[in-house]
Amino acid sequence: MWYAIISEDIKNSLAQRLAARPAHLQRLQDLKDDGRLFVAGPHPAIDSMEPGEAGFTGSLVIAEFPSLTEAQQWADADPFVAAGVYQQVTVKPFKKVLP
Repeated sequence: MWYAIISEDIKNSLAQRLAARPAHLQRLQDLKDDGRLFVAGPHPAIDSMEPGEAGFTGSLVIAEFPSLTEAQQWADADPFVAAGVYQQVTVKPFKKVLP
């Protein structure tokens, strides 16, 4: 089943994001390589694809896991969690309807 992992950053998280980004991206690449990643990306803090120093306010990952428990465990092990980037992470089942 698909699960949405909706993460909210702490304020001024850019430095922590940049430090943990390579490990964070590797985990996403692993999901992609396994054919389990639907979409992943950050939410820019301003209306721009390249927000610069404004940074980001959070992230969204939609990926396939065997269960909600396993999706939550994967989210809990994110390098951004360990680096203190996220203030909150919510994991929910996701049903793709369109397109």
